[in-house]
Amino acid sequence: MEPVATTESGLPIPPVCDSRTLDGFDAEAKLGAPGRYPFTRGVYPSMYTGRPWTMRQYAGFGTAKESNERYHQLVNAGTGGLSVAFDLPTQMGYDSDDPIAHGEVGKVGVAIDSIDDMRTLFQGLPLDKVSTSMTINAPAAPLLLLYELVAAEQGVPGSRLAGTIQNDILKEYIARGTYIFPPKQSLRLISDIFAYCHRELPRWNTISISGYHMAEAGATPVQEVAFTLANAKEYVRTAIAAGLDVDDFAPRLSFFFVARTTLLEEVAKFRAARRIWARIMRDEFGAKNPKSQMLRFHTQTAGVQLTAQQPEVNLVRVALQGLGAVLGGTQSLHTNSYDEAIALPTQKAARLALRTQQVIAYESDLTGTVDPFAGSYVMESMTDDLEAAAMELIQAVEDRGGAVHAIEQGFQKSEIENSAYRIALQIDSGERTVVGVNRYVLDEEEVYEPLRVDPGIEIDQRERLAALRAERDNGAVERALDALRGAARGTSENVLPPMREALRLRATAGEVSHALRDVWGVHVPHDVF
Repeated sequence: MEPVATTESGLPIPPVCDSRTLDGFDAEAKLGAPGRYPFTRGVYPSMYTGRPWTMRQYAGFGTAKESNERYHQLVNAGTGGLSVAFDLPTQMGYDSDDPIAHGEVGKVGVAIDSIDDMRTLFQGLPLDKVSTSMTINAPAAPLLLLYELVAAEQGVPGSRLAGTIQNDILKEYIARGTYIFPPKQSLRLISDIFAYCHRELPRWNTISISGYHMAEAGATPVQEVAFTLANAKEYVRTAIAAGLDVDDFAPRLSFFFVARTTLLEEVAKFRAARRIWARIMRDEFGAKNPKSQMLRFHTQTAGVQLTAQQPEVNLVRVALQGLGAVLGGTQSLHTNSYDEAIALPTQKAARLALRTQQVIAYESDLTGTVDPFAGSYVMESMTDDLEAAAMELIQAVEDRGGAVHAIEQGFQKSEIENSAYRIALQIDSGERTVVGVNRYVLDEEEVYEPLRVDPGIEIDQRERLAALRAERDNGAVERALDALRGAARGTSENVLPPMREALRLRATAGEVSHALRDVWGVHVPHDVF
């Protein structure tokens, strides 16, 4: 029987599979035991039979005070991990009173300008007990150091802090655009973060190498895996070139993927990604520590698949996507709120998103066994096909000189844009069904009242910054920023210790970013972009 359907990546879905489909399949080499190389079946022997994944909810809007209130609500609702969304000026390394920040303060996340804001953001939250993820890239270093400083004020040493900074700048050049510095200097900053955290924050995940944003831009599952792992190889090479031993930093690498509604391919994607990464780390980089070979990842359900039409249907989409992430063996999961295609999530919507995970964890039987799909003819066939296609695309990046050179040539961006265009054509033509958009539509949509951010937040942030600059020792701050510039000009000094001192003296995140701009300049995209 010939295949009649294909995956998102264009690979065949066999309508019937049996052992003949897997001709030459070496189960021992490709599967192994859970928690053992090549980790196809999961990175831990017991997976969710020991405890469920970390239920992490992404939140942050308006002021630090408002976001703090939402975090307390989520912790009280049972979430085990916080995930911070920052506003666009913070993501781009600008303070709220910078002219370029006008109109964007607090809109897509929380505005964090200084240690004062970070202190308010985590007031009353036990930083030695919660795991915190921060979705921040170009200014990842100052935001992480602000978090470390606030934890120290609570009496929590860096050795007890657990969490993740995204810190994945290469995907910003490919798919998202919140970069500041040129690639070479950005990679230097990332290797400095690796070294600093190895000494000072040993439990912290120093990077979350992200395919999620590439998927949101239109990447297929094969492209998501291939380009993410190609970027990861670039980070490993950079750290080794800076003198770090692979087994000193690789155990703290983590990854970030999307979970779409195409459940079977998503499960295959996660299994194939683990297998590819284990082989890369062992065979290409000589990693001997099994933890260096593990692909540990966070998953977020697919925001790009949410619809503003009939938004309640998104509850079903998110449940299906979350199920795929769990069946694929994720270490932590964020489930989107059903109203996110319209505006910032309401409190009720955020709570329902968390309840979705809790139903999967505590009302289903999925936590009773490891890798439920293992040995399925269809799943093993799809995993093999996705692995082969991803490896071919990784090699295409390598043939162009690696991830950075391929980015400079516009390769990844072009491939993703072509995929996004194909998907848009399929939706427009009706070839691809989107319930409520091109099929099963309503004549009249129900009026929905979204959560809105108070525009007065920008004025309040400006006033707080003015007070901060009036109260602090500006001479000491400028001397500390000069020390940071000096470290950035050289090649041997880690920039994080002088950066930490400047932030402790109440330098702002924007001032720190500007000090590095003074030395490193900013990235100007090539015309090919």
